[in-house]
Amino acid sequence: MNLLNDFIHRPFPLPSKKYIMRQTWRNLLFLHWPIPLEKLRPYIPSALQVDTFNGSAWLGIILFVIEGIYPLGLSSVSLTPSFPEINVRTYVTCNGKPGIYFMSIDVENWASLKIAKNWYHLPYHSAEISFRKEGQTFHCHSIRKGNESAPISFMGKYVPVSEVYCPKEGTLDHWLTERYCMYSSKKGVNIFCGDIHHRPWPLQKAEVEVVKNTLFTPYQFDLSEVTPIAHFSTGVDSLIWNIKKVQF
Repeated sequence: MNLLNDFIHRPFPLPSKKYIMRQTWRNLLFLHWPIPLEKLRPYIPSALQVDTFNGSAWLGIILFVIEGIYPLGLSSVSLTPSFPEINVRTYVTCNGKPGIYFMSIDVENWASLKIAKNWYHLPYHSAEISFRKEGQTFHCHSIRKGNESAPISFMGKYVPVSEVYCPKEGTLDHWLTERYCMYSSKKGVNIFCGDIHHRPWPLQKAEVEVVKNTLFTPYQFDLSEVTPIAHFSTGVDSLIWNIKKVQF
């Protein structure tokens, strides 16, 4: 089935314009921590409203492999070889439209780092990331470049441990994962929105061992005593539209 024909699950209509690329996302780990709204608020542009579930904001680390980036019209030719990415994100609304706000994105792929950072105004960082699968377990180690004395890093492993399910609307699992646009800002002033489309996430519960995580250090968040909610997904194919400036 064509992805564009599968849209009934979306919370808002598909964009009227053509998407500009397709991406393939695989073997994802979703880690989520509840965080008090007042701690997160200073790091989010004032034009965006921090989204909450049962009164709590949520902070996520999402780790996955981008297996291909395919510009519209070149459906069989990826711009890049496959590469892992690890991002820190939270959830916001703007003009009533829910979406994702990225706080950091670590990659070692040059094209994503340079092109997407400038085009989408996203907070990309250059990093060395190793990713491998042993049996059913996925291992990842990421070290951000630029601070040799105390590098921002993540090391851990994860394995799916349940049957596949699609979360029901109204549940926390659905609220955390079913997001169909991303917001970014240019110097914290102009707000941009980029639409995303994919089929509903096929999720599994996951067991995770986090050996090291300093991705929250730049924000002085200490969530070491909080056990995150962990999900795994084999992945989805996604369509991505160009960004547009949000009008208020």
